Amino acid sequence: MSKLAGKTAIITGSGRGIGREVALKLASEGARVVVNDLDADPANEVVELIRSQGGEAVACVGSVTASDFSERLIKTAVENFKGIDIIVNNAGYTWDNVIQKMTDEQWYAIMDCHLTAPFRILRAAYPVISAAAKAEAAEGREVFRKIVNISSAAAGGNAGQTNYSSAKAGILGMTKTLAKEWGRLKVNVNAVAFGHIETRLTVPFAGAEAATVKIEGRDIKVGISEALVEQSKKFIPLGRPGTAVEAAGSVYMFCQPESNYVTGQVLVCGGGIGNV
Repeated sequence: MSKLAGKTAIITGSGRGIGREVALKLASEGARVVVNDLDADPANEVVELIRSQGGEAVACVGSVTASDFSERLIKTAVENFKGIDIIVNNAGYTWDNVIQKMTDEQWYAIMDCHLTAPFRILRAAYPVISAAAKAEAAEGREVFRKIVNISSAAAGGNAGQTNYSSAKAGILGMTKTLAKEWGRLKVNVNAVAFGHIETRLTVPFAGAEAATVKIEGRDIKVGISEALVEQSKKFIPLGRPGTAVEAAGSVYMFCQPESNYVTGQVLVCGGGIGNV
């Protein structure tokens, strides 16, 4: 039997990159998946791929920073799949600058995406999770649910990323706090901190000009210079960046039943780089 059969998983930012691979991995283990992306096309593509492989999935398109998004996301899961068992707060991007050149807009955009959005989503999920946990306890059943918050090795500090590093450090505090608040509900709350993972946001580029992607109406520079990529490899004990599939595997570790007695922990998926 698939380990996640009968479970409902919400994964933000799952139309592309790491989130896409998390959605496909959890679906392959039997989970019913709510796929989210800023754009409809990539979200629907993942939904159709899951369905073509015999799984169940629906899309909830939109920005995690929208004021009404968290309630809409939770409603999508409940109306389509009758509950929530797994939430992976994965959506995110970087908008870098040194602190003296960083604008308020840059600061709040990244904080809202990486820290405020997960807070709102988890707050909105509480009534659903609490009601289910109380009903299960009354029946004498012990059912575990999973929250996986995505952090980064940058939570330990990274030049040019005051906003991102602060947000990713903040999500660790949220994770550890919620593990204590929601333990009584049999919810395991953990975090995965990624190192250098190959996605469209970290694609190598030559020369001085990086590519840009459109995120919420803004042209955001993405990618890492080839020289920096080569330098990075020297500091990664395994000698290379990780793949999105490998990153998804680390998230899955916290979603499977074998992690039922693990909560409040941070797993670094970085090829051997140090702890955050």
